[in-house]
Amino acid sequence: MQDSCTSSKIQRCVIITGMSGGGKSSALDVFEDLGFYVIDNLPPTLLPQLLEVLVNHQSAINNGVAAVVDVRGEELLNDLEKVVLKLKEKVEKLEILFVDATDETLVRRFETTRRRHPLSENTTILGGLALERKQLSSIRKSADIVIDTTGLKANEFRSKLLEIMGMTSDKTSIILSSFGFKYGIPQDSDYVLDVRFLPNPNYVDELHSLSGKDYEVQKYLRSFESLDTFIGKAEGLLDYVSSVYSSTGKKQIHIAIGCTGGRHRSVAVSEMLAIHLKKIGNNVILDHRDIDKGNLV
Repeated sequence: MQDSCTSSKIQRCVIITGMSGGGKSSALDVFEDLGFYVIDNLPPTLLPQLLEVLVNHQSAINNGVAAVVDVRGEELLNDLEKVVLKLKEKVEKLEILFVDATDETLVRRFETTRRRHPLSENTTILGGLALERKQLSSIRKSADIVIDTTGLKANEFRSKLLEIMGMTSDKTSIILSSFGFKYGIPQDSDYVLDVRFLPNPNYVDELHSLSGKDYEVQKYLRSFESLDTFIGKAEGLLDYVSSVYSSTGKKQIHIAIGCTGGRHRSVAVSEMLAIHLKKIGNNVILDHRDIDKGNLV
């Protein structure tokens, strides 16, 4: 397969524009999550020069470039219309994404954030919006994609944008981290599972020096019916949680699994759950935080 970096063109460039408060920053965040090289509020005349520089940038080559241009930049309309033809010579696929919303929605967003509309210095928010709509009317008509964000929640906007752009979001990664309650609960965990109800292998002479990664420890714990019941219920919970979080655009879920010292039970359960989650296609990261901090006396 030909190395993408030998290509003389960026494969994809998305120009994000539209009404102030319409969701340009949110759209830019989506592209950044997908690995695009992103730029906010760049004067359109600089875009062709920037693309020439980015032909050797890995993320720009492999994924694309997304740039926000709007009324904050001077001479937006004239500049953008002049450079679009130049940009098409430098990229394989150029798209203009226009985000919009009703005036009522935009006013409410400005009032909620207490920010001033960029064109309302000598008028009201509605006055600024009216002027902006007039300035952007020709761009809206020529845009490849128009998304109305009225009434859309953040996750709904993300899903709609990905669908319209023909892109898919990477699966959410699941971090399974074992820990010992005696050392504290991981502060960045989303969910905490407590497995201290299981018999402690630390008090079994032949298992004391081993860890939950060892077959002998896992075999000992599996001899208790309560473990199989717990694993079954935990698998169902994690299957559901991973699918729900993925639809919201969250890139990682941190599941912390704890026992007293973080060496035997929590490690074993984390290893068992990881096998199931990997089998059904999840990206799983294992982290045994306290496995080497000593045995419980």
